[in-house]
Amino acid sequence: MRAATSRSLRERIQSQLADLKMPGALEALDEILSRIDGGQLAGAATIDALLQAQITLRNNRRLQAAMRSSRLPAIKTLDEFDFTFQPSIKREQIESLHQLGFIERKENVIFLGPPGVGKTHLALSLAVATAQSGRRIYYGSLGDLVTSLEEAQTAGRLVHRLKTLTHPSLLIVDEIGYLPISRNGAMLFFQLMSRRYEHAATILTSNKGFEDWGAIFGDDVMAGALIDRLLHHCHIVNIRGNSYRIRDHRDIWPSLTSSDEPPSPPKRRTKPRKEAVTT
Repeated sequence: MRAATSRSLRERIQSQLADLKMPGALEALDEILSRIDGGQLAGAATIDALLQAQITLRNNRRLQAAMRSSRLPAIKTLDEFDFTFQPSIKREQIESLHQLGFIERKENVIFLGPPGVGKTHLALSLAVATAQSGRRIYYGSLGDLVTSLEEAQTAGRLVHRLKTLTHPSLLIVDEIGYLPISRNGAMLFFQLMSRRYEHAATILTSNKGFEDWGAIFGDDVMAGALIDRLLHHCHIVNIRGNSYRIRDHRDIWPSLTSSDEPPSPPKRRTKPRKEAVTT
């Protein structure tokens, strides 16, 4: 019969974990020792359980700090995402992105697709994974980021604000295309993206294709220059499907996606122009 862990050994391990400043492992110690005494853990598995408890606590603390400093609106994880509802997504690509190699390489990720297909969920899950790895992140919708830049410009703090938004290892720019922005705001956002270009990774989500970004930013030339920088080192995830948020009301989906506009009049047929005849 396996002997129960002695009180003196238990106290010594507790003292060592406290000295090493491992509160996660210390908190899990009693449960792990009980599993050892019950024959459920032994050898290397015990060490793994202690270290995993410490890593879990550390990651949770990092995530809590990130929630406060980065303005993340919610915690979303990859495990919570329903790939069966969006078969257009390549699961291998998403799982590969969550290994965070794109952060190291300072590359961009762009999620494109109609509202409700999971763009923000996947962007936030990458943000959570990045925060848990100990890197700084920052989240904002395009409108909020532009407003903060315009306010900083008015207050004479634009350079400082640009530096603040350039520093995080990952910037998430959500909801491109939902609301129009001013030309000045577009120019400020272009400055921000130019500063981050090849210096830090950025995730962007948009319900509009790139061909519509000229209208969003009010300038085709600026939009083209912006897209050129974003796509130079970029992973594009194009999601095609129905809204996940109204999945329980699929009966009304056709009416939501059908156009209320009258059909366009047929194009007038023009007679072919006669070629000049030379003699």
